[in-house]
Amino acid sequence: MKSISTCCIIDDDPIFIYGTKRIMKEIDFAKNIIVYNNGQEALDGLYTMIKDEESLPEVMFLDLNMPIMDGWEFLDEFKNYPNNTSKKTIIYIISSSVDPRDLERVKDYNQVTNYILKPITPNDLTNILKSNKT
Repeated sequence: MKSISTCCIIDDDPIFIYGTKRIMKEIDFAKNIIVYNNGQEALDGLYTMIKDEESLPEVMFLDLNMPIMDGWEFLDEFKNYPNNTSKKTIIYIISSSVDPRDLERVKDYNQVTNYILKPITPNDLTNILKSNKT
């Protein structure tokens, strides 16, 4: 399986971030891992990447419940980004919520590929690599 060039974790939980990065390194999931602690920080960072004509991360893991800007607000803004190459960016919602309303609402965002319950497992990441045909 080919690893992903760049992935992005957008989450405010340092324990989740630490554990996820560790699993990613163990299975050689991505060459580069970018971490943002809330949706606004992520939008700012991604906008800078677009402005500098850098490629956006191939895969993003987005938490729904964060301070400052949550995952839903991030998705609403990200889909309207200028020169957005989101067609190449696959977004996975990562959440500890099993609220059926969240699962239903995710369907409104075509850039979201799937909904993964926390914590992410090595099997989750391996399946993503298998489905990533880039």
